[in-house]
Amino acid sequence: MAEARKTTKRTAETTENFTADERAAMKERAKEARAAARRGTAAEKAAAAEADVLAKIAEMPESDRVLAERIHAIVKANAPELAPKTWYGMPAYARDGKIVCFFQSADKFKARYATLGFNDPANLDDGSMWPTAFALTTLTAADEARIAALVKQAAS
Repeated sequence: MAEARKTTKRTAETTENFTADERAAMKERAKEARAAARRGTAAEKAAAAEADVLAKIAEMPESDRVLAERIHAIVKANAPELAPKTWYGMPAYARDGKIVCFFQSADKFKARYATLGFNDPANLDDGSMWPTAFALTTLTAADEARIAALVKQAAS
């Protein structure tokens, strides 16, 4: 019985270690997974997933929305093989169901900058160390060109 109490206490402590925003993101991810499972054909799933991404982008504050719209356009133009989908309530782009890259708005976790991140399936390996996330505050033409090259490489 002492072991059961110990486990319960550990679970309670772990739950307290997540912020309300983090818990909300986890709940949103579970909701996304349930919605994806209910969708019909592959084409219907793809269309609904992109609509979900565009809806999430539309909900963002203007500064984040402008960045997310540009990232979405860059990914669609430079890596059309990546499928848009939401991931923890954020726009993300996947290959074979695995998230390659994602956009996280600054507002989501009350950060001072938005983030463009890349996960393990991204083909960005360069030696023994390489960046997997980039802080974004604005996008210049040079930034957009660099992102386009990174997205192409990540999707290759």
